[in-house]
Amino acid sequence: MSALTIGFLSFPILILLIFIRIPIALAMFMVGFFGNFLIRGSFTPIFSQMKDLTFSTFSAYSLSIIPLFLLMGNLATIGGMSASLFKAAQTWLGHKPGGVAMAAIGACAGFGAVCGSSLATAATMGKVALPELKRYGYSDALATGALAAGGTLGILIPPSVILVIFAILAQVNVAKLFVAAIIPGIIAALGYMLVIRIYVHFNPKSAGSAPREPYIVRFRALLDIWPVLLIFSLVIGGIYSGIFTPTEGAAIGALGTGLIAVFSGKLNFSALSNAFLETASATAMIFLIIFGAAVLNGFLALSGAPQAMAQFISEQGFSPWLVLIVILLLYLVLGTLMDSLSMILLTIPIFYPIVTQLDFGLSPAEFALWFGVLVLVVVEVGLITPPVGLNLFVINKMSPNTKLSKTYYGVLPFVVSDVFRIALLLAFPVISLFLVRVFS
Repeated sequence: MSALTIGFLSFPILILLIFIRIPIALAMFMVGFFGNFLIRGSFTPIFSQMKDLTFSTFSAYSLSIIPLFLLMGNLATIGGMSASLFKAAQTWLGHKPGGVAMAAIGACAGFGAVCGSSLATAATMGKVALPELKRYGYSDALATGALAAGGTLGILIPPSVILVIFAILAQVNVAKLFVAAIIPGIIAALGYMLVIRIYVHFNPKSAGSAPREPYIVRFRALLDIWPVLLIFSLVIGGIYSGIFTPTEGAAIGALGTGLIAVFSGKLNFSALSNAFLETASATAMIFLIIFGAAVLNGFLALSGAPQAMAQFISEQGFSPWLVLIVILLLYLVLGTLMDSLSMILLTIPIFYPIVTQLDFGLSPAEFALWFGVLVLVVVEVGLITPPVGLNLFVINKMSPNTKLSKTYYGVLPFVVSDVFRIALLLAFPVISLFLVRVFS
């Protein structure tokens, strides 16, 4: 059996392992390790490669940004930023039809600016907003569906761990990628709010409304969210202006959120210990997936399968847009089986060499930014797509009296919104590239 054949056979085997619930990191490692053995015919060079690969993977300076952004999100939660964001949004929007749910979306967007994790955003905002949604008579479907969808803004609005991983894999400028994601993130939040408004219009009994607050209360609530604006401006502005590197920016953000938590009086030794433990646990999980993907991608490179796929597609003369749309559809399908990080690590080394050979009328640098945002948006949909939409499980677990089927039903309108947004970003690359061009 040729190396190329082994490479192509590895894809259905990997999908089968994932389908039978083998942990994704382990599945990628197993396929990569034993595939490597089948090609080389000996374990000796593989064990030697594992030694070097382990050190080179986990000692990479670029990966140090991940625990720093995760720590920043944990400290922001302790500092009460999520509660102040939701309160500010609720004072302005709560009295409108569906306003409390819209406020939850707005708060998720704001919290995403200091937290690079979708699951953390969903879990944190769920604790804050879910009791309020229940108090004002929101249906189980709308309450849990809105919060699950809002949580996805945690990885779309920078800083984002997934964007960092994509930037490392595709060798893209992290700062520019962050800027490229800002407008799509805002469009996502506005699209979700529009979905809520339409949902409540056709189902008026699904939502209540909070009392209208006087303007003095509204502006006072806005003053309470200055830490979020400060941290976001400091991190993104500092990185993009070149004052410090992305890793330094993440460290500054973690320090800033920690100081804010200290001055708020909410950071004690126990809370700080929990923040470090949660950061270490999440980092270990991410790094294990990264290592599994590194083993798999090393095997695929040895087999020549990605290069053969890229050559085959370029020789067939397919329309670049057709190829891109098929890839995005594959992401939607994979999103029903895998988490976002695993999808990025598994597919970018395979798909990126293919799409970079296609002509979309953009420079290579601009195409990389546009493609990165497109992939991020499609991967984000996977977080709320049954049966393995992780955000759905996180939010549903926080509402034990809500059937999972109701959460599935409640999130469907938001998935439709995501599909329209993908089409919009696909048709108009300038949406993602506008701010990059303005500040270049």
